[in-house]
Amino acid sequence: MRAAAIDEFGPAEVLRVREMPRPSASSDGVLVRVLAAGVQLTDAAIRAGWRPPGAEIEFPQILGNEFAGVVEEVGSEVEGVCAGDEVAGFALLNCYAEYVAVPAAQIVAKPAGVPWQVAGALSASGQTAHTAFEDLRIGADDVVLVCGAAGGVGTIFTQLAVRAAATVIGTASQVNHAYLRSLGAVPITYGPGQAERIRALGGRVDVVFDAAGHENLRTAVDLVADRDRIATIVDMALAVELGCRIVRSRRDAARLADLMRRVTSGELEVHVRRTYGLDEVAAAHRDVETGHGRGKVVLEIGQAR
Repeated sequence: MRAAAIDEFGPAEVLRVREMPRPSASSDGVLVRVLAAGVQLTDAAIRAGWRPPGAEIEFPQILGNEFAGVVEEVGSEVEGVCAGDEVAGFALLNCYAEYVAVPAAQIVAKPAGVPWQVAGALSASGQTAHTAFEDLRIGADDVVLVCGAAGGVGTIFTQLAVRAAATVIGTASQVNHAYLRSLGAVPITYGPGQAERIRALGGRVDVVFDAAGHENLRTAVDLVADRDRIATIVDMALAVELGCRIVRSRRDAARLADLMRRVTSGELEVHVRRTYGLDEVAAAHRDVETGHGRGKVVLEIGQAR
């Protein structure tokens, strides 16, 4: 099979597409022919040298941690899944490939009405946002500040909070303000003076979710008294220093299925801002590393038959 892998840590250029052995389904797993795979900042961090807890990096290492595709093989112990089923799923690594083998517990059915690119981009950002929403206990009376509201995780979290009837303030560049309004959020421009702009909206903030970094937590602790309701997925060291929450995604099939249900019902939109072919994987990494642009970047790897 063709796959995008690294032989060393480094910049985007260390990613190479090459022929690699096709995996097989384990007895409790499935082999999926991948049609789309989301591209995450997490993937870029691994490429640059970060080792996720519990991950074993072995060169050549295929990157990618979310996918959508068609089941090709089913393990002998798996029930309720058949070859030909359309699915979405997740794995810590190995998803930038024409085939990925995962435990059956890491896939869910892809409804016919959900585009492949959307299904392939849902799991990572979606489950991180879903976990954060759960941890921060968002309710109808809350005023929620989302830093980086137009990004992959931020857009999902914003929509979940709006659906919970919270008032959502989202930081983003000016070009994304109309988009945030369409999601039901009140947009403000990020950067110097944002604390004053937030206070000018009414002065009260109950919850802060930071999906952007850039020391937004320092602004957050000036706005919110309860640091247990301030969380980040980016600025981990500062969160420890200030006593704020660090959100680590708790991925499972039930959480992904709930997100897929919300997409199908129209409660949740996954905005795919750009797709790249597998051979353009380095450009896709450079794109996500800019830290700008709304929604998700996706690799198109195969085609539906």
